Amino acid sequence: MSKNSKVLNLKDKINGNEVDLSLCNLTEVPVKELALFPKATAVDLSCNNISSLPPEFCNLTHLVKVDLSKNQLACLPDDLGNLVNLQHLDLYNNKLTVLPVSFSQLRSLKWLDLKDNPLEPILAKAAGDCLDEKQCKQCATKVLQHMRTIQDEVDRAREKRLLREKELERKREAKQREREAREKEARKREKAEEKEKRRKEYKAQMAALAAQEQQKKKTEEKKKKNGQTADKKVVVQSAPKPRRSLIGLMFKLLLLLLLGLAGAAAACRLTDLQKEALCVPVNVAMDDSLTWAREKEVVVRQLLQNLSSAVKEFLESTQTSKN
Repeated sequence: MSKNSKVLNLKDKINGNEVDLSLCNLTEVPVKELALFPKATAVDLSCNNISSLPPEFCNLTHLVKVDLSKNQLACLPDDLGNLVNLQHLDLYNNKLTVLPVSFSQLRSLKWLDLKDNPLEPILAKAAGDCLDEKQCKQCATKVLQHMRTIQDEVDRAREKRLLREKELERKREAKQREREAREKEARKREKAEEKEKRRKEYKAQMAALAAQEQQKKKTEEKKKKNGQTADKKVVVQSAPKPRRSLIGLMFKLLLLLLLGLAGAAAACRLTDLQKEALCVPVNVAMDDSLTWAREKEVVVRQLLQNLSSAVKEFLESTQTSKN
């Protein structure tokens, strides 16, 4: 009540169930103070400077009669329909153009005055005149019907809006599910591709290992073959050695034999043994040989050359085999 200094004590304004706050130069309704007196069901707020009603005014559900005539009201609170016990409402000479949709919920309303308000044409037509008790009652009935029609339209519009919102939500959910399905399919495809990639890499590794193993086997086989070939060559090369050794041995024996014969011939020829019976045939044979050699000088010379060449080759081959 501090903002309305002229209303010093609300109790002084109460008379039975009525509260007379008219002509108090109020700019707002003392809602908190009125809420303290629930038995005061009739409130006269006429002839003030009230420009709006606070939302808390709709909590005064005990009100049965409210006079707000000759104020500056340009609008009413959206929850005015909460005043379910309101039967008499005087809004004469304000600045109202429309009424809140919840006005249709004032089912107890029996009397209404909306004269001298700049109402919308349809609402003004529904309100009509309120020059007597009958017309004011008709005004209440017709305005409630009009507001119920508006309420129905609002409800239908709200229902349509809700349906549209549900449809949009359903479409959003469908798109979300479709997007999630695509993402899931993409993840599945990526996993499959990754698995296929790993499988190919594994096959490539196995193929590389198999190729390495095969190459290793080939290398080992080649080494083995090369080893066998080398062994064969060794065998082939070493095989003639016994023959060479045999030939050399025979040649040596022949040479020793020749040397022995030459020594025996020299002994029988040059020493005192030439008169012995053993040396007689030897000397004869030497004489015959010398005679034959003189007669066959060319052939003997050729034989000596061949023998020299053979001895030389034999010595060279012996030296090579030793190396």
